[in-house]
Amino acid sequence: MTTSTRGAAKVPAVLVLEDGRIFRGRAYGAVGETFGEAVFSTGMTGYQETLTDPSYHRQVVVMTAPHVGNTGVNDEDAESKRIWVSGYVVRDPARVPSNWRSRRTLDEELAAQGVVGISGVDTRALTRHLRERGAMRVGIFSGNALPDEGTMLAEVRQAPEMQGADLSAEVATKEAYVVPAQGEKKFTVAAVDLGIKGMTPYRMAERGIEVHVLPATATVDDVYAVNPDGVFFSNGPGDPATADHAVSVMRGVLQRGTPLFGICFGNQILGRALGFGTYKLKYGHRGINQPVQDRTTGKVEVTAHNHGFAVDAPLDKVSDTPFGRAEVSHVCLNDNVVEGLQLLDKPAFSVQYHPEAAAGPHDAAYLFDRFVSLMEGQRA
Repeated sequence: MTTSTRGAAKVPAVLVLEDGRIFRGRAYGAVGETFGEAVFSTGMTGYQETLTDPSYHRQVVVMTAPHVGNTGVNDEDAESKRIWVSGYVVRDPARVPSNWRSRRTLDEELAAQGVVGISGVDTRALTRHLRERGAMRVGIFSGNALPDEGTMLAEVRQAPEMQGADLSAEVATKEAYVVPAQGEKKFTVAAVDLGIKGMTPYRMAERGIEVHVLPATATVDDVYAVNPDGVFFSNGPGDPATADHAVSVMRGVLQRGTPLFGICFGNQILGRALGFGTYKLKYGHRGINQPVQDRTTGKVEVTAHNHGFAVDAPLDKVSDTPFGRAEVSHVCLNDNVVEGLQLLDKPAFSVQYHPEAAAGPHDAAYLFDRFVSLMEGQRA
């Protein structure tokens, strides 16, 4: 990715999909070129959380909401230390942000972090194209001396694909760190960082949990060196079929019977650890308005998602696995994609979505309480 940050608002920009479809607009954020997988997010708010979610590493995010940037950017809502999206696509950027916590415009933040974006694009047409054709490689090019269309398309088709990409180690912490419990410490959790969001350990800390966040390269011995009451596997980017190390570590945890909770990528890792396969969705689930049913209670939750892969597990039966019986606990009501797994003979469960969603919705926050209950039961 090459970037510049001068005078982006009036600079021409071009978005080129790998199937040859082209959209023209204006530069938004940094000026230059960038490549990634084109995906769309249906959230109408929470864009700062989306931008700083490590799960979006190497993805160019198309916002379906027509007006983006209304509340600017603040210094409190980032989920990590940087923006992770490879590129950003909006229709109508806000000219003036309006929020008492705003410190700068979204355009300024994108430019400062070297994120190439494009505005003035018909994002409805682009989203419909991705729904019909599926997520695909894309390039954004901006500047006063753009390459010809053939050159841009050739560069897009040379970019790496998301399928087969092993990305967790690129976004995870390199050194372990501790998030202390709020108030009285009740439990210790080892959290394997595969691309963790900052709100996740915070949600556990709220419940009296001291969270030891470990690198993606952590071994089973590293996990148990902190003497955990429970083990957590986080969200993260890339293809779960490449995550052999994380699967091996999770199997070690399952063998010991320690309470286990996984979110998003962690759900896919649990699926693989139990012997299920994973597959790439046509265009994935991204946004903060996805309906999911908790099959253990029958309750329907509105949930936040960011995933392009899913677990291939049977919805209509209990499965036998090397670690006992397992079943699908949650399912997406839009397309019947597996959204959660649970073991019936060991204290382990996972969900494909984000119960820690900072911008909301908070329908699924009870899952952290469910994790606490598992640890309480194990201790008893």
